Amino acid sequence: MTISTASAAAINEEKKEQILIFPFMAHGHTIPLLYLAAELSTRNLQVTVITTQGNATSLRRQLPSSVHLTLFPFPQSPLLPTGVESTDLLPSLDLHSAFVAATTLLRPNFHHLLLDLHSRNSLPLCVISDFFLPWTLDVCCLFSVPRIVFHGMSAFSMYLCKAICLHQPQNLAGVISEEEPFTVPGAPLDFRVTLSDVPKDLHDLSDSPDPAMQFIIEASCSDVNSWGVIVNSFAELDGRWHKPLESMYVAGARSWLVGPLSLHSEASLPCINGGDECLRWLNGKPKGSVVYVSFGTQAHVEREQLEEVAYGLEMAGWDYLWVVRDVSFRPPEAAGKKGKIVAWASQSAVLQHEAVGGFVSHCGWNSALESIAAGKPLLAWPMIAEQRLNAKFLAEELRVGMRIGNAAGENHGVVSREVVEKGVREMMADGEMRNKAEMFGRMARNAVRDGGSSRQTLTELIEELRGVQARKDIGAGNGPGEMKQEKVLVQDGVARWGEDCLIS
Repeated sequence: MTISTASAAAINEEKKEQILIFPFMAHGHTIPLLYLAAELSTRNLQVTVITTQGNATSLRRQLPSSVHLTLFPFPQSPLLPTGVESTDLLPSLDLHSAFVAATTLLRPNFHHLLLDLHSRNSLPLCVISDFFLPWTLDVCCLFSVPRIVFHGMSAFSMYLCKAICLHQPQNLAGVISEEEPFTVPGAPLDFRVTLSDVPKDLHDLSDSPDPAMQFIIEASCSDVNSWGVIVNSFAELDGRWHKPLESMYVAGARSWLVGPLSLHSEASLPCINGGDECLRWLNGKPKGSVVYVSFGTQAHVEREQLEEVAYGLEMAGWDYLWVVRDVSFRPPEAAGKKGKIVAWASQSAVLQHEAVGGFVSHCGWNSALESIAAGKPLLAWPMIAEQRLNAKFLAEELRVGMRIGNAAGENHGVVSREVVEKGVREMMADGEMRNKAEMFGRMARNAVRDGGSSRQTLTELIEELRGVQARKDIGAGNGPGEMKQEKVLVQDGVARWGEDCLIS
């Protein structure tokens, strides 16, 4: 019904322990989990990625044959255009809430899948699912399968978002300006944040009528009651935020820092969508001479702003490779002469190329981490979501980046070409920042090598899950933060968490 025949056969392979990975249908949420799936499949595990039929071709092209796919039909919604099965295809971000609502209708398919596996005595070691799929926790709870949540954020930003939500309104009491620093309970004593760093949606959660924000609040309940959290970061970068993040979760749950996922030696995915064309263009450029520019796949950038960026890049004087989502955009005649503009690039491969000397970025965490992993400094231009916090982390905590002039967030107007020019020039000339980025790049590569922190943590995660499975097989306790089948509270057919569902 919900699973293709080939996938059903694959998911029932014998003698291999299984892990299910369920990404949210958005490019930035999916890509890191594909890297994780590829890496896990090299460790004598059967790994299956759950997706919808409309996303299957793209994912199959990006995954090694060792990773299986299970396909669900995407739920129909009168609010969404036909055939839109990924947020990247939404004609407007105003439809994001409708898209998220549609994905909740995948719950019966997911329940049917676990029920089928249960009947075959083939339940997975765990389900790794996205934060935007909170209902997977209830289903996992019914079958005593650990649910590990994935956010796609750094431990730094994830902790601060959670702590600010948890401690409102105390956090913001008396804060009178966007630039007034305040402390966050549980954060290191030397750390302060300002309102201008915090996502606008978190400024006042008291009675937010925004359905998107209400969903985030509700999803957070499933999040913090999960068995653990996968973090696409590494200890040497994000280590001091590791324990504060764990304090936000149910007692015993762990945050597993296993990144950068794009660097795991066995997890390299094929270059796609014009990546080879970009790399060929870069091959003809001197070392460190190209500015890479990308504002991600979600934020909409107005045409006027794109034109200012084009002029600013030209004025800065460096060659540039610029990914522009608006395929109809053409730079003014006076601009666009020193650069190459493309609709898509294989970003990790581009950043690793020696010709690239710096990255003008929206500061989505995937992009930021790929730049750090490549040892390239950033010009931080945050636009939406937690990107302001990422920019703070890069510029102030790590010192591998700098903020662009007056681009502090979505409340500000168009950033002028002069500001763009100045930012690019300063980024490319800052030797100390470049040295810091290169240092963290070396740490990132070491983290995923044999004996490295992330590689070791991933091994520990697998062994811990195997231990949970062994305890279940002999009828012993399940371990910290894990659900007990017989103590799940079921109301109206929905498993609900309570104190009796957890072991501290």
